[in-house]
Amino acid sequence: MPVSGLRGFLDDFMQWLRQIPVFRKPFTIHHLASEFLDRKVIVDVYRTDKSKNQPIFFFLDGQDLRTMPIGVMQQQLSNEGYSSFTVVGIHANEARMWEYGTISRADYGDRGNRAPETAQFILEELMPFLQKRYFVSQASSQNYVGGFSLGALVAFDMAWHYPQQFGTAGIFSGALWWRSRPFNKKLPDANRILHDQVAKASSLPPVRYWFQAGTKDEDGDRNQNGIIDAIDDTLQLMDLLRQQGQPESDLHYLEIPDGRHEPATWAVAMPDFFRWALSKI
Repeated sequence: MPVSGLRGFLDDFMQWLRQIPVFRKPFTIHHLASEFLDRKVIVDVYRTDKSKNQPIFFFLDGQDLRTMPIGVMQQQLSNEGYSSFTVVGIHANEARMWEYGTISRADYGDRGNRAPETAQFILEELMPFLQKRYFVSQASSQNYVGGFSLGALVAFDMAWHYPQQFGTAGIFSGALWWRSRPFNKKLPDANRILHDQVAKASSLPPVRYWFQAGTKDEDGDRNQNGIIDAIDDTLQLMDLLRQQGQPESDLHYLEIPDGRHEPATWAVAMPDFFRWALSKI
């Protein structure tokens, strides 16, 4: 058989093989050249079918999704009657501590000083690419943004600043301690950027918030109240949202007993986030 014919045969065989679930690649990898971040960004797209106008979930620190059975979750929810949805994992790299943060300001060490550029990448480069390539939904009510740890901080902040694009935020073990000033033992809960942002707001954006924390997320208890900081920061932020008028129906909290600051715990929590988010469509 000629080389060209053999190559065609192998291509056809591999295409057939990919139709078998055990061999099917669970996601499509894109390398997007970003002018805002001045680098290529790895983006994974998880889809179970090619239907148009699917709800879409964006995840910061999305490289962690590769350890989770996202495709299995999508199929399970489809079996439960939920519509097909797309999941997008946005990878971080060595610039994470500068590209991830809060849009309005960097932290006291100038970390997160490129958070505005990350937002621009998502809004002006990634979202148009996905809408053109996959014809996903453009409605804010069907656009969700989530993240893990520092990526969760970004997810909350993105939805807060851009509710016209994102109607729901998912915060998995959020790095909600992010501070405008160094830690002060006399004022252990002071200067947390997101908490101050919510407390000082004249009005709340129309966004729904899903929060998760694990009882073993960390050992720290800076205010010595018997509650680890990961849980304390989360519950306090939720209380501030309530005080500002956030409807209880637009808040959800999931606490994982023995849950740790790791993808294995976030994978356990993920179906709960999907179901809660999609239940409002």
